[in-house]
Amino acid sequence: MTDNQDQYRLGGIKKEGIGPRSSFHANLELLEQDLSRLGVMAEESLAKAVTALKTHDLEMAQGVIDYDDIIDDLTLDLENRSLGIIALQQPMASDLRRIGTVLKIVTDLERVADHAVDISKVALRLAGQTYIKPLIDIPRMARIAQDMLRKSLDAFSSRDIENLDELINMDDEVDSLFNQVFRELLVFMMSDPRTIQQSTEFLMVASHLERVADHATNIGEWVIYAITGERKDLNP
Repeated sequence: MTDNQDQYRLGGIKKEGIGPRSSFHANLELLEQDLSRLGVMAEESLAKAVTALKTHDLEMAQGVIDYDDIIDDLTLDLENRSLGIIALQQPMASDLRRIGTVLKIVTDLERVADHAVDISKVALRLAGQTYIKPLIDIPRMARIAQDMLRKSLDAFSSRDIENLDELINMDDEVDSLFNQVFRELLVFMMSDPRTIQQSTEFLMVASHLERVADHATNIGEWVIYAITGERKDLNP
């Protein structure tokens, strides 16, 4: 590392920043790399939250909640750097779309992380309880939503949007699973009022995962816009 570079820690993550910004495209590349980092962090938080719920791992659930501060710090940093590039370097056309897309994706990823926190809080509230049924469809929803996030972010990194239409069917699958969970939990509640509290909590979890899938399609739509300049609805 040269003398004119500085190291700093952002939310416990060691990063290397370019002191005097060497070039617009170098800054933009670094911005997008850190956006990918944020995507990985949000996806991992979601996976851990659902695992914590399924396995009654309270330590893991609390870890997701605590880790959200780090995600929030990186979110704020990305927003500030994006706005700084726009203000100081006045990008045009496709470059401006790329930066605007970073700002939009950051918002969606931050909300994904918030959903992970909410799921972890459910895990803590249900601590010590025997579940009314094994969790099967909820982890399936989570896996599909994670795949959707990964597909959208990979498309942004590779500038390849060819497979983003697959998000439509994946989102439909998540919606179908949500409806299935809703119907099943409704039957539990109607059959035995003692299941109402747990059923309500699991329904909230399913709702959070359905929203994560929507955020993933939002990201896919913004990626298409960044690359083509056209808006496409992936959640018709």
